[in-house]
Amino acid sequence: MPLEAGLLEILACPACHAPLREEGDELHCTGDAECGLVYPVRDGIPVLLVDEAHRPS
Repeated sequence: MPLEAGLLEILACPACHAPLREEGDELHCTGDAECGLVYPVRDGIPVLLVDEAHRPS
């Protein structure tokens, strides 16, 4: 389920404050390679907790 465009525009990575881009059921940090965290979206709700994020494979 895609996020609303307005919501995606205001969301930012909690670790580095870079914008996020949606890919499937995840939000990917668009910041530099040092961050690059991937956050899950569960039941249409972004889980923007660094402890829940992972590095891309």
